[in-house]
This record gives sequence, structure tokens and C-alpha cells, in this order.
Amino acid sequence: MPIVHAKDTNLWRLPDHALAYLDQADAIPHRAEGEAALLELLPQGVKRVLDLGTGDGRLLTLVGLTHPQARAVALDFSDTMLERLRTRFINNPSVSPVLHDLNETLPDLAGTFDAVVSSFAIHHVVHARKRSLYAEVFERLAPGGVFCNLEHVASATEHLHQEFLARLGITPEGEDPSNKLLDVETQLAWLREIGFRDVDCHWKWRELALLAGTKPSVAGSTV
Repeated sequence: MPIVHAKDTNLWRLPDHALAYLDQADAIPHRAEGEAALLELLPQGVKRVLDLGTGDGRLLTLVGLTHPQARAVALDFSDTMLERLRTRFINNPSVSPVLHDLNETLPDLAGTFDAVVSSFAIHHVVHARKRSLYAEVFERLAPGGVFCNLEHVASATEHLHQEFLARLGITPEGEDPSNKLLDVETQLAWLREIGFRDVDCHWKWRELALLAGTKPSVAGSTV
């Protein structure tokens, strides 16, 4: 039985918590590998991207390097994160920040997206909201669009979870209480049920995983 963490706590509204994460984000082991795998899955000629839980815009910076023509909408509920994002993209009008809590239904963002991406954000919402959020993503994708979720997932056993924490130098007492981790298999099954095709876990290192699926170009075409 996979280990899950369904606590209601979410510390990410606190500026100090957000800033502490940004200070050590580059040190997350193998993160660049997961990001590179995500970029490989983006369609050619991406014109519009939605980033869920954008943080300071790290992932959108990488997307912009490979798809400089793309325009992006960046959602986050942390004023601290969005302030950093605005600073990062101060001379780049192609990125539009939006203050939004992923616990709430996605706002009307005027049109569809060629790609919806997320990086280590969705595991902060409860499991039922994860699934409903995935369905909202499906509706907002253009036919042929992709959803790429680079995510913190649950280990299969408590022993493996403790090993993961140790690799990051985190004690059990120091684990982020905001985490609500869910196993890969459940999330992939949800994506298939919603209607995504080519659903798979394309990369994984311990509790870090890249989950992705494509919205069919033809209605009703799923694999």
C-alpha cells in the first residue's frame, strides 16, 4: 500500500517558507534531469503555455529557452513567488502572472493551451482536488496539447520514503507538513480515465516523477 500524506496544512502562503524553498531549489537532486525530460515532451511550435504553481518562474524560463515564441500564463497563490517571477520576467511581456490558489477551480484564462506544465506544486492539494484539477487541465488543453507534471509523489513503502528524505538531508521531523503525496499509479489511472492518451511516467528518481498525457486530436480517441 503506497504511503500517502493527506494533511490539510499548507505553509506555502508564508513568505519565509517560500523564500527558504527558493534558496535550496537548485540543490534538489536530479531535478535538471526531470526538467529536461519535461521539455522533450512539449509539442513543436508551442504557442501558449499554462504553468500551475509557477513559483519564481524557473520552469517557464526553461520552456522559453526551447520555445521562445511561446506566451505563458503563470499561476501561483504566493505573493512572494509571484514577486520573484515578475522580477525574473520584468523585460519579458510574454509571461502573464495570475494570483490563484490551485485548491480553487481554474479561472477563465481566455482560450486553450498547447501545453500545461507544473513543477512540484500539485502535491500540495488534497487528493480529490488533484483529480478534479487534472480534469480541468484536460478541458483547457487544445486538441493534441500535452500535460506535463513534474511532481513529488509517494514512495511505495515507508522505508523508501525515509530513504528519500535522508538523500535530501531531511529528518522525519523536518518534513514539509504541506506535502500530500500520492502514488504514481493512481495518478496515471486518473489521467487515463479523464481521457488523456499516451499517459505514462516518463522519468522518475525516488519520489520525483514526471507524469504526462496528451489530449486526443480527435474526440473520443484515447489509448
